[in-house]
Amino acid sequence: MNAGLTIAGALATPAFSEPGRCPVPIEARGGPSNAHTRYVEAHLRPPVVKPGDRPFSLVDRMRRYDVPGISVAVIHNGKIAWARGWGVRDLESCTPVTPDTAFQAASISKVVTAMTALRLVEQGRIGLDRNINDALRSWQLPKDEKLAPNGVTLRQLLSHTAGLGVHGFDQGFMPGAPLPTTVQILDGLPPANSPPVRSILPAGAQFEYSGGGYMVVQLALSDVTGMSFADLTQREVLGPLGMTRSAFAMPPSPRIRADMAFGSAGGKPIPGDYVVTPQLAAAGLWTSATDLARLLIDLQASAAGRKGHRLSPAMTRLMMTPVKDNWGLGLALYRDGVPRFGHDGVNPGFESFMAAYVAKGEGIAVLTNGGDGRRLINEVVRAVATDYGWPDIALPATEEKTLPLAELSKAAGRFQGSGLNIDIEARPEGLFARFVGAPASAAEHLIALSPTRFRSESLGITVEFAADFSSFTFVDGGPPMKVTRTGPVPPAASRG
Repeated sequence: MNAGLTIAGALATPAFSEPGRCPVPIEARGGPSNAHTRYVEAHLRPPVVKPGDRPFSLVDRMRRYDVPGISVAVIHNGKIAWARGWGVRDLESCTPVTPDTAFQAASISKVVTAMTALRLVEQGRIGLDRNINDALRSWQLPKDEKLAPNGVTLRQLLSHTAGLGVHGFDQGFMPGAPLPTTVQILDGLPPANSPPVRSILPAGAQFEYSGGGYMVVQLALSDVTGMSFADLTQREVLGPLGMTRSAFAMPPSPRIRADMAFGSAGGKPIPGDYVVTPQLAAAGLWTSATDLARLLIDLQASAAGRKGHRLSPAMTRLMMTPVKDNWGLGLALYRDGVPRFGHDGVNPGFESFMAAYVAKGEGIAVLTNGGDGRRLINEVVRAVATDYGWPDIALPATEEKTLPLAELSKAAGRFQGSGLNIDIEARPEGLFARFVGAPASAAEHLIALSPTRFRSESLGITVEFAADFSSFTFVDGGPPMKVTRTGPVPPAASRG
């Protein structure tokens, strides 16, 4: 489609994007339209552009990335400025996405978990810096005299610094399959399909993302209140914020199913249409983009010092204070430029993202149901950020730069952190990266966007090196993970 056309023009006569695909829904079904939504529909750009490149339409990019449906909510001046959906919520019924369609939010669930936990801290029902075993009644985290002689704390669990394993829960369960209890998940016992949650690194020493740690939090919160985790989050966060399209319901409740997206992959529904994720605290939230915007607004208002929100201003500021690297208590913190906060998420068939400024009422939440959702999300966020003048929320599209070998050599070395182990080599033709142990043929040419900023197209991420090149941080396409230089590339590794 011509990039200058809007989705509205394309929707005048529904047409199939490919044989067997759903027709494009009538525009009005997605929600209200305005100048801002029309700008998004016609102005998507990838991170790297060439001179003379024209923007793409949203319809084109949804087809390109195999994303059936997307829902967006934008915050402006402390209020929800607009929310609407595009595409379809499932590839079987071809029902349109609406502003109220519920998607799996995946790891964004951790933000609601953290807010719930911190409310209980403020109520004096659980300690932020006490051994979490003091709060656990139905199970105990096995003590590790070497890695965690004093146990681990809620603060460490919420900030991924407790040193626990199990990064995430990637498999899920088919609808109708037997589900493990929280204790079975923690001990890795059938029918759980993930390893046991145990100490793997020194507690408090480093950032190591752990969905397993959030399962410890889930059980602790239920133990100290005597309530199910789903009911507790409804009472403490979801209900008071008016998040009527949100629930920790796995499998989903009839209320959620009334307007619910199904997951997809490769242009086809995933088996069962969605996976059941009993790891609620880590990844079990169903929600709408509109509801996530309500959550962000509440945190922004509290951070600004206004009382009467889910957390006190002091607790919200603590939540937004880095514990290690770029992570607070349940929040990813973006500290380049004007401070922002947020989180992203990936479950089978679903990808999600939300981000907002700390000190001003601007932000965005985006949910997708399949394909390469994160790449589409990045382009939609870039369009919204351009439209509203948010230079920090998304990197502007830019052309590839040619850098001399002397400049490239500053970035060369072995880097480790956030579960990554990477060798970066400088060659006359550019900068190349590969995972340690991979063959030389697997090295990827990194696209230079500036002397310190490079793009990996295979991973869909852009990284920014520190001024002294001692580390780099994801600044686009993923959470703000930090990876630190550990030394030069060993000669054997350099030769491949």
